[in-house]
Amino acid sequence: MSLPTLARLDTKGSPYLYVTPFFLLFGAFGLFPLLYTGYVSFNDWNLLDGGEHTWIGFANYTELLHDPYFWNSLGNTLSIWVLSTVPQLLAALWIAHLLNHRLRARTSLRMGILLPNITSIVAVTIVFTQMFGRDFGMINWLFGLVGAGPVDWQANTWSSHLAISIIVAWRWTGYNALIYLASMQAIPHDLYEAAELDGASSGQQFRRITVPMLRPTIIFTAVISTIGGLQIMAEPLLFAGTSTPTGGSDRQFQTAALFMYEQGFREFRFGYASAIAWTLFLVIAIFAVANLLLTRRIANDED
Repeated sequence: MSLPTLARLDTKGSPYLYVTPFFLLFGAFGLFPLLYTGYVSFNDWNLLDGGEHTWIGFANYTELLHDPYFWNSLGNTLSIWVLSTVPQLLAALWIAHLLNHRLRARTSLRMGILLPNITSIVAVTIVFTQMFGRDFGMINWLFGLVGAGPVDWQANTWSSHLAISIIVAWRWTGYNALIYLASMQAIPHDLYEAAELDGASSGQQFRRITVPMLRPTIIFTAVISTIGGLQIMAEPLLFAGTSTPTGGSDRQFQTAALFMYEQGFREFRFGYASAIAWTLFLVIAIFAVANLLLTRRIANDED
């Protein structure tokens, strides 16, 4: 084989060789588990039966759609997602706007806001669980200083959702702020100088220049936050203070992922848990696409 032929093969074939490891890993650890879970969801499969299973078709999905515990967990998931995502992204945008100005110790501040994200989620949730404790928690102690009564954060639906949302927002706000900050620094400074010459205030520059230029980034963070928020599991599991995945005594903060974990690894209903996983996957896909279309629609209307 001549050298020109080898050179052409190298030019055309080497890119495929470079990306082959990714597709092999994705096929082994991504695509295969996804398809296998779909297959398991159509079976009556109990982990305690030694791997024996029976094909039952859509029976698991039919049972799931009539299961009040599933709808309760899905409602809890949506509630926590809204309470954590909306304030989180707004706060991240505001923090990024502040860090985009000339401040003292700006580099240290930028590094500091990322610390909650790199801290162990177990440690963070345990600390916040102690802070939201009914009898000796710091939050109730602060309420007592202003004459307010203590709140049993784990006992009620609204209080538990609020507490878990604060944990999620505290962990991810800095991460999203850095994404916004990186996008802000890519905005041409000439736009701000021209707006300043026209008499635009700092707030007007933020609304008329910064936010419109950040629309692709805002859409990205909204979609990613939606995907992550609808899969929330560790925070409510650890917030309960026990190893039981019921999400409180009355399932008041049990999320869909936590309900899936309960069915798969407490009730050992592998097929039913797989049906929950696929249903949750479809719900996440629908919400992610709806979120994308909504944010694009808002952006186009503003144009």
